[in-house]
Amino acid sequence: MSPARKRGILIGAALAVVAIVVAAVVLLVREKQAPAASGGPGESTESAYDSPAQVAARFLRQFDTGDLTGAPVDDPAAATAALTATRGALGSAPVKTSLGEVPTTAGDATTTSATFHAAWSFPGDSVWRYEGKLELVRNAGKWVVRWAMSVIHPKLEASQQLAVARASAKPVVADRDGKALVGGDAAGVAPILQGALSKVASGQNGGTGTPATVSVSRVDASGKPVETLFGQATETDKPLVSTLSVASQTAAQKAVDGFQGPAIIVAMKTSGELLAVAQNGAAGNQPKALNGLYSPGSAFKIATATAALQQGGVSADSQVACPGSEQIGTRTLKNENAFDLGTVSLKTAFAASCNTTFGRLAGQLPADGLAKAATQLGLNADFEIPGLATETGKVEPSSSGDEKVEAGIGQGKVQVSPLGAALMAATVATGKPVVPKLWQGLETKVNAGYQAPPAGVLNQVRVMMREVCTTGTAKALKSSGAVFGKTGTAQFGSGADANGWFVGYRGDVAFAVMLEGSNDSKPAVQLAAKFLAG
Repeated sequence: MSPARKRGILIGAALAVVAIVVAAVVLLVREKQAPAASGGPGESTESAYDSPAQVAARFLRQFDTGDLTGAPVDDPAAATAALTATRGALGSAPVKTSLGEVPTTAGDATTTSATFHAAWSFPGDSVWRYEGKLELVRNAGKWVVRWAMSVIHPKLEASQQLAVARASAKPVVADRDGKALVGGDAAGVAPILQGALSKVASGQNGGTGTPATVSVSRVDASGKPVETLFGQATETDKPLVSTLSVASQTAAQKAVDGFQGPAIIVAMKTSGELLAVAQNGAAGNQPKALNGLYSPGSAFKIATATAALQQGGVSADSQVACPGSEQIGTRTLKNENAFDLGTVSLKTAFAASCNTTFGRLAGQLPADGLAKAATQLGLNADFEIPGLATETGKVEPSSSGDEKVEAGIGQGKVQVSPLGAALMAATVATGKPVVPKLWQGLETKVNAGYQAPPAGVLNQVRVMMREVCTTGTAKALKSSGAVFGKTGTAQFGSGADANGWFVGYRGDVAFAVMLEGSNDSKPAVQLAAKFLAG
């Protein structure tokens, strides 16, 4: 073999050896860099080269199942025991976690951390959400979670545990007598206000949303509560207290629920503290009782009488005409069934609800006469009650004689809410401006206040309202005690239908009953009697 051929063979062999070595090195590197497969509990799929994020994600997947067997944690036995105890204490409530932020680590780092979000679900659509934190360390070259009770919840300490209790044991919102309105045994109480009551209560408790059906606390080794972490307050805390009365609310709700058409009742102390806000299903799920504006019909004659007594030169005993019908300006007014009383006292005309009398009186007032009286009775006031959107009414100066006549009998542009009507009755009863309230300890903001009519005027209005309930259109209330009030029937839309009203007070309780489309005030009087009997 020639020397040149021998050199060629040696060079080829050397190159082959180099190729084999390079291939082996590449294969080894690839094996080391291969990512770990995802595995379930008990599967040993972790790799020495798993990142902290991969380790944290795998740990949380097993945390959600409740089985930490084989999980990447430095003390599997302690972790498994603690998580098992926690899930048992929480009634096996399911938990769902999601990985949050994981800082980038240097190649030689030995510790790092990761955040996560946890959501435990309890019966009644209560979900406890919080942010947790995992500490990760290198153990034998691999990243693992460093176990501590704070892994379960960041406030848990070594000797502590979680405990759960049903929130129904105590109300979240209580009425004026300590009875449950939200939470506790409050099912079915004040349905139209449940959303508002719950919202305010959750805001007072840190904005945690709808009051929970359970509470979660951390307790010490003896089981003594250390801190409430979610839901119901501890026994040392007090519920938010409303001015509402379960007894009044139940009576009002029972009265409206017994009526086939849309029915509303609002009741308050004459001091302004709301006692009941009730609507039946036919009235819908929007709080019309508090902010729905309606023509008040003859119930507004309380304001017309107030204006006439101050500005029209009449008294409750003045003799006035009450013909069956009368043309006033371009408007022709008629009494119900065209009844004609001839000449009677103003209080008698008021008790019988003479449209002709009060249309004529209104027509003789200044353009702003009725608006001033309405303002004195709270119908143009504006309040911000925590948790409630309210309207009392809207009564503006009349732009024409015809508008004054229509407004005098509560038609035309005059608008009043059931809340405003109850406020008007409370103002007459107490002789002072009234601020409606829903809460004890949370004040109502007065955006536009008012001053009540003079005492001498209100004394006469009270006499007239009492006459309504003894000899007038609400005499069916004679057996309901000393009730003062005014009936009303107000046409709406095309005029083919009308709402029925009764607005009044008894003792220190003022109230308004409004029935949509009842076409008569008699059913409103009947509902008032049921409410007062309850």
